[in-house]
Amino acid sequence: MGQQLIPANEWIKIIVLSGIIGTAVMTLSMYCLTFLTTKVMPVARVLGTMITCQTTDDGHLSDSRIAIAVGILAHYAVGIFFAYCYHVLWMFGVGEPGFWNGLLLGLLSGTFAVIFWFTFVAVHPFPPKIDLKDYIPALFLGHFIFASTAVVAYIFLIGKI
Repeated sequence: MGQQLIPANEWIKIIVLSGIIGTAVMTLSMYCLTFLTTKVMPVARVLGTMITCQTTDDGHLSDSRIAIAVGILAHYAVGIFFAYCYHVLWMFGVGEPGFWNGLLLGLLSGTFAVIFWFTFVAVHPFPPKIDLKDYIPALFLGHFIFASTAVVAYIFLIGKI
């Protein structure tokens, strides 16, 4: 496989950039949904509020800079981790970067995210009041956007080396 000839430091750049690009597009789409529907969909802010346990007394998301920063960092770290997982699968011959694989990875990533969020909300001592019946389907679809964008970025970046 010719792709294995790419030096390790270049792979790291490709994986990190693919994860960042995929996460940025997914985040933007979730913020657009928040704006268009007035439902709470900002994943990084929800994540940061929950990680830092800074849900407000009335159940709203935290406006704390720390909660927002933690949420953003955690969300992008997870995006990079997903991109790394995709890369590892491809290097072991499980699928290849492409349209259908992007959709399949979106399905798998979205399913993982749904399980994670249901579990996280269930075990969290004071989760924010978010409407899971709206949030979870949006999050699931957001992972299709993430995976498709990360795969396209990965293919593009490989072509640039």
